[in-house]
Amino acid sequence: MKYIRLVLVTVGCALFMQSCKNKEAHTQTEICIYGGNAAGVIAAYTAAKMNRKVVLIEPGFHLGGLTTGGLGYTDIGNKYAINGLSLDVYRRIGKHYGKFEQWIFEPHVAEDVMKQYIKEAGVEVVYGYQLDTVIKNGAAISSIAVSDSTGKVKAVDAGVFIDCSYEGDLMAKAGVSYTVGREANSQYNETFNGVQLMHGHQFPDGVDPYKEPGNPNSGLVWGVSEGALPPQGSGDKRVQAYNFRICLSNDPANRVTIERPDNYDSSRYELLLRYLQKKVPGDLWGFLKFDLMPNHKTDINNNGPISTDMIGHSSNYPEADVATRRRIRKEHEDYTKGLLYFIGHDARMPEHLRNQMLQWGYPKDEYQDNGNWTPQLYVREARRMVGAYVMTQHNCQGREVAEDAIGMAAYTMDSHNCQRIVVNGMVKNEGNVEEGGFGPYPISYRAITPKQEQCTNLLVPVCLSATHIAYGSIRMEPVFMVLAQSAAVAASLAMEHSNNVHQVDVKQLQAVLAKDPLLNGKAPEVLVDNDDEKQAQVKGNWQRLLHGAYGRSMYIDSSKGKEQKSVQFTPRLSKEGTYQVYVYIPKIKGISNSLPFTISTASGVQQVVIKPADISVEGQTSGEWVSLGKHALQNNSFVEISNAGADGYLPADAVLFIPE
Repeated sequence: MKYIRLVLVTVGCALFMQSCKNKEAHTQTEICIYGGNAAGVIAAYTAAKMNRKVVLIEPGFHLGGLTTGGLGYTDIGNKYAINGLSLDVYRRIGKHYGKFEQWIFEPHVAEDVMKQYIKEAGVEVVYGYQLDTVIKNGAAISSIAVSDSTGKVKAVDAGVFIDCSYEGDLMAKAGVSYTVGREANSQYNETFNGVQLMHGHQFPDGVDPYKEPGNPNSGLVWGVSEGALPPQGSGDKRVQAYNFRICLSNDPANRVTIERPDNYDSSRYELLLRYLQKKVPGDLWGFLKFDLMPNHKTDINNNGPISTDMIGHSSNYPEADVATRRRIRKEHEDYTKGLLYFIGHDARMPEHLRNQMLQWGYPKDEYQDNGNWTPQLYVREARRMVGAYVMTQHNCQGREVAEDAIGMAAYTMDSHNCQRIVVNGMVKNEGNVEEGGFGPYPISYRAITPKQEQCTNLLVPVCLSATHIAYGSIRMEPVFMVLAQSAAVAASLAMEHSNNVHQVDVKQLQAVLAKDPLLNGKAPEVLVDNDDEKQAQVKGNWQRLLHGAYGRSMYIDSSKGKEQKSVQFTPRLSKEGTYQVYVYIPKIKGISNSLPFTISTASGVQQVVIKPADISVEGQTSGEWVSLGKHALQNNSFVEISNAGADGYLPADAVLFIPE
């Protein structure tokens, strides 16, 4: 091990000597961020707004990662977990579409928002440079070297580094402990980690795995791997399947025909035909998660036993070199484009599915420098740091609570399948887990910090310290942005402590985030949730409902006004003045046809009635914020909902006050 480290340092020094010959290629900054995905952009913006000199290095040529790379149908879990600049992203996207917030959007709209942040903060972005070497002075990183496709090298010296890459390359080259794959359940006393043969996205019984049905000697159909099913819950190095989030258009004026792609091989889709022999869906939604975006576009994700996930082909990616990753990415692209072409053109496909597929094509106005195809592979999971604190299933389910919270997660513990094998003579997928039923939970600051003896000036908000199954809940784009903002604030504070991220006072970090979440010096918005007993005053006997709420719960009344009940939401305002007031209306069956709200303002009491039938709830969310209008509020102002006149279920969940 010592020999390997010596070689790395020697090679690194040589690269740095080369870079130093060109003074323009040597940069000194205070905070260096590697990875220009959405988390990287928010980290860079935050650092600049903290009055730090910052450099953002993006190996590709686009900002935003998956947020701009096709994942427009945002995985949220619970909006309560999303705050600060992460929430501001979806508010800015909302402005584009004339809405308060928008969680469903076109790729180019999201990329325009990312560019706004970079421009507003004046961040220097270095495009097209991959990480080569990390130079350390003791336990601290002093410099990194990056190079482009021509071999040109740049050196960057910084006080604190933030690794926002999906792969954790900076973390790994800095000598920080990490893991790849799935831990055994026994390692952290979990139940949903390791090998899991479940029913989700699974083949029905009876799908034959062999090229010649019934003949094992004929070999396996493409996509099925050799090997027996390991014991349930055992650990391995397999990684959940990657795919592309596919943006298509059915607008004839904005549609590029799906042509036969490179390296096309129809035998790769034999399992799709065999699956369709068991179950023929009425439309493409039967095996493609066809989520609709604005302006006749899609965000297509994996759905079912054989779909856009290239199962079994991602495990070599996390630790691979640049060339190997490029090859794996191209293999995924060929497979996915081939699947779309196969569906629309292979005569063995059901005619109604072929005809539906031919209505779609690549969007002319997206990814115009990449053949109208996203450049971002959906790297669901690569390396995961083993840091100062490891987030586990126990955190997700509330049995263990991190006291040093710098953000929250709320999504289901989610893993896509990791392998496709033969079980009892049939094709089966293994690795899919979808376990929820818990509310938002805190993420520890220590989960983004390495062990102190390994590195003192690095923060890792994306490939953070978590087990495979806990990471499956945390690994959502909005959460990454929340953690990235926290990381950048922590990096700035660490510069007051010899750049040591372990000496940051977490309470001070939390205070900065709470006082100025948008880093614009303005008073923050005020949220009053029903779970806040001091600000939500309850009259009458309300039922507490956990499912579908904003936050951990909501109050619900089913008495239809027979018993007088109300909930009064009283905000703690930092200043009196004009506020935009919103109420959260959850999506529940049997909701009352009208929801009456009373608003106590500086000029008196006003009544506003909300009609749930007029509310459209879109995407992966339990409800929507609905405006009660603009009001002049004072310290004793409140919003109250009562059950007078209710003819169905009456919810009382949360109220938001946004200062003008």
